[in-house]
Amino acid sequence: MNAPKITDRPVAADAVDRALLRQGVDEANIPALLMVLVQLTGDRRYLEPPYAPRRGKGLDDNDSGGLPDEIQHEVREAAWGAITGWLDGREPALARPSNPELAAMLAVAMTEAVPPEYGDIVAATMHLDPAPQPAAPSKPLKAIIIGAGISGMVASVRLREMGIEHTIFEKNNEFGGTWWENRYPGCGVDTPNLTYTFSFRPNDWSAFFPLRDEIENYLLETARESGLYDRVRFGTKVERAEWLADRNQWQVTVRAEDGSEEVHHADIVMSAVGILNMPVVPDIKGLSGFAGRVVHTSDWPQDIDLKGKRVAVVGNGASAMQVVPAIADQVAELTIFARSKQWAAPFPQFRKPVPNGVRYLMQVVPLYRAWVEQRLSWTFNDRVHGTLFRDPDWKEPARAVNAINDGHREFFTRYVREELGERQDLLPLVLPDYPPFAKRMLLDNGWYRTLRKPHVKLVPQRLAEVRGHTLVAQDGQEIEADVLILATGFQAANVLGSYDVIGRDGRDLHEFWEGDNAAAYLGTLVPGFPNFFILLGPNVGSGHGGSMIRNIENQAHYATRVIEALVKSGADAVEVREDVYGDYKARIDAAHEKLVWTHPGATNWYRNSRGRVVAITPWRNDAFWRMTREARPEDLSFSGAPTDKTEQAA
Repeated sequence: MNAPKITDRPVAADAVDRALLRQGVDEANIPALLMVLVQLTGDRRYLEPPYAPRRGKGLDDNDSGGLPDEIQHEVREAAWGAITGWLDGREPALARPSNPELAAMLAVAMTEAVPPEYGDIVAATMHLDPAPQPAAPSKPLKAIIIGAGISGMVASVRLREMGIEHTIFEKNNEFGGTWWENRYPGCGVDTPNLTYTFSFRPNDWSAFFPLRDEIENYLLETARESGLYDRVRFGTKVERAEWLADRNQWQVTVRAEDGSEEVHHADIVMSAVGILNMPVVPDIKGLSGFAGRVVHTSDWPQDIDLKGKRVAVVGNGASAMQVVPAIADQVAELTIFARSKQWAAPFPQFRKPVPNGVRYLMQVVPLYRAWVEQRLSWTFNDRVHGTLFRDPDWKEPARAVNAINDGHREFFTRYVREELGERQDLLPLVLPDYPPFAKRMLLDNGWYRTLRKPHVKLVPQRLAEVRGHTLVAQDGQEIEADVLILATGFQAANVLGSYDVIGRDGRDLHEFWEGDNAAAYLGTLVPGFPNFFILLGPNVGSGHGGSMIRNIENQAHYATRVIEALVKSGADAVEVREDVYGDYKARIDAAHEKLVWTHPGATNWYRNSRGRVVAITPWRNDAFWRMTREARPEDLSFSGAPTDKTEQAA
């Protein structure tokens, strides 16, 4: 399923609401509008002063480009003329800039350096060239997809494109994965709307950062439009997947909701269970005897009423930073047990709706939408990556990893001080003593302003014990509560921990990984596990920001290339070579050792019990995109028909 071309006219000229479109141009982001103007007119003077944007602040969209009102007006008038001319049939003067020129244009739009090679991923995500169509297998293949979240949906769409029969097994009763399970107040995405969108299905988002319900609706609509409901078995949990060498197939054991077991066979298994599906429940003495109600954010009950209640929250990570401001004004008392501290960035787009005119502009002019997406992708994905390397000569490594990172520290510290206002007494309790970005950078949903409220109390201790309604902190102070909310996250290092995987010669995946020490070639392949593909596997998530959807799509693309190589070889099974796997793991670890996430002053959910980073990638997004374009036969080992398992591809 391919995305529409950005030079297409999705709305006929005589059907366009030009008044609404004009409103959109008048409210549009100037840096993105300038790039549209350049492509439609071919006039490169709009890349130079006085039109070139000036640098914005932080994560702000820089809608004005920092330009004087008269220059903004001139740009909008020129853009209106170019867009209406295009609607009326005039072709873009610069429909396909070269990849280096795309990078240079993005650099102007962002007012900062963008590497020339970055133009490759810009061109790909803007769909400027025809996408390669996956080759259909020359013989029937059957696949099983485990999980119906975003990864499973992407896998199903790609397998359908290849004509591969498949079934999705999902333990829940609907598509959506984490967005079906997480329903707590304030739940939403911390990456921009256009980057949290399937490449094959654009969406008309109502908010710059959508909340959970809008995201779920988008996922369910995508599942319906893509025909995924015809391929899914809900209420079915996979218990075990075992490779049968005599058949060169996987045997997958599932358990239905009534407790009955079934056995299924498939040539290919795609594991799409993700890393954010097994909640962390902290070991707190007496927790099971709490006299009130205990709720984990990942299993929020629909019938819970917090009005007038004494509520306590354990944790201060991403889910806590969303749920606490959302419930603060409902409850009588709110206590937060936060043994660690978090950096949080200003979030000017919080709960900010996309203006109707701008939404219409993005629907009518895909080129504008594409350039907005490129700006968001750079801002929230790769912009900060180059600043996260540990400078061995930096003289204050405890507070920052390099000079730029130290500047980030100063910026965020000023922001926290400003948000706390008269409550500067809270500063020592919330200001981290480790470098920014050593943990995932959170977005401030009103967290600091909430802490200032008189009925809100921050306890910088772990919750050590529960005695009836009494919660006892590590330092002995006692808090009374009616509801205890566990905002304690997920077992991110326990990759594929929800079912057993047995590969070639009885190799147990969890034993091979030594429990929580997961690794995979390109996050996807593990030696000894033929025809087994992991989506959102080890070292695939993005610690420096950005949407996981893009990397999941990259992995799915790579998986289809491996399957094509398998079919082309005439073999029945394919796996990554042991030495290739080991080399990639070593490169991943070496790269992480140079980055902020292995800083000794902080712990994070990216790392396992050994301190090794297993959840996120060290690579820039365009680097991982390049790695997953093609399957190199020399990286793979192919096995023949059931009677001849020794055949190797040339």
